[in-house]
Amino acid sequence: MTVTSPLGEKAATARLSTLRHIAGVISIVAGLLVLAALITQITDQISVGRFQPTQYFAFFTIQTAMINIVVLITGGIMALRLERDTRLYTAIRASAFAYAIVTGVVYNLLLRDIPNDDGYVGPTWANEALHVWIPIYFALDWLLTPGRVRIAWSALWLAVSYPLIWVGVTMVRGQVTGWYPYPFLEPDGPNGVVGVVTYVVAIAAFIILLAAVAVVINRVHTRGVRGVSHGRRNTGEIPIVRRDLR
Repeated sequence: MTVTSPLGEKAATARLSTLRHIAGVISIVAGLLVLAALITQITDQISVGRFQPTQYFAFFTIQTAMINIVVLITGGIMALRLERDTRLYTAIRASAFAYAIVTGVVYNLLLRDIPNDDGYVGPTWANEALHVWIPIYFALDWLLTPGRVRIAWSALWLAVSYPLIWVGVTMVRGQVTGWYPYPFLEPDGPNGVVGVVTYVVAIAAFIILLAAVAVVINRVHTRGVRGVSHGRRNTGEIPIVRRDLR
């Protein structure tokens, strides 16, 4: 067994703290990037006279992007001010991780090559940011960023609750207005009601799977680390696992 000196452990703690601060700055920048992407899309659609707020803000991508703005900027500030994230924030960030990945996968597999009905093509960078860059960032961030607390498996319910509510509201609204944000949700589409149910169940299962992966990664990161059950101010330095300092 390797014995780590107090000086070496203090240096390692300082390195982790520095990494957490860097990750916090990156998180804030990512949140501002999402905000800039939404502003770019909205202003571009307004300029060509096609912006419809009730439809634009009904998309899952747009709603989760707005969630991401709050989650990323809040998380960045928290990383700069606190040694560890709170349990609630960590669970919410795990949900955001799942939403970002499913948004990227669904878009790139099912929607990328489907044109708008009116032929409109929006700013490419904003679209790529929301559907490619941010999902990749969320994946890397969840894998690499230190300073999170352990979350329970009950976080899966938090992750799946919002998408299910969104689907329910979207389907009810679609029946009333005849408009659905995505082709695979149209009951009168080529795949019919069975196709809609199949897609919804598959995507919901994928979100649960992603949230489960997030919990597993979180538990691996916090295994054997003391004091990770609560994230609060003045809890001391970020704990170091001695075996990681060999």
